[in-house]
Amino acid sequence: MKKFLEIAAAVVVLLSASVLLAYNYTCPCAIIPGRALSGELNTNPVDDWSIANDVPLCQLEVRPQEPHSINLNCMSAEHRLFVSCSACESKGWSSIALENPQGRIRVNGIVYPVTMRRLTLDSELDLSWQARSAKLGVDPGTPRPDDWWSFEMKTI
Repeated sequence: MKKFLEIAAAVVVLLSASVLLAYNYTCPCAIIPGRALSGELNTNPVDDWSIANDVPLCQLEVRPQEPHSINLNCMSAEHRLFVSCSACESKGWSSIALENPQGRIRVNGIVYPVTMRRLTLDSELDLSWQARSAKLGVDPGTPRPDDWWSFEMKTI
């Protein structure tokens, strides 16, 4: 019986280690954040981000020295790239982005180094909101919530 328990414990440890490794290399997964983004790295400037409208979500990595990545809405308008969130002030990634605007975004499997800039002008927020509405099939007349934030991503 003791031998069986030792083997069972070893299997549990190996499975736990496998799950942790898989998490570190594949997430963010759904609502579970991840670490550094994997994928082909593109360091060339991007002038047209319309490809973002063809993917359901993008993955954003903030805090390069201790990477934290998440899935979130991304959309393009006028060839610009935006990410957004509701109740954004309470989300960790947005606070990190405000403190350190350097990050990386993965769009369709390609990872791009970017700078992140929170939009504050109504005209820019409206542009991003309309792009979001068009991408998600939401009535374009739906009012933009006060707690909805958007950031513009620019390649560096």
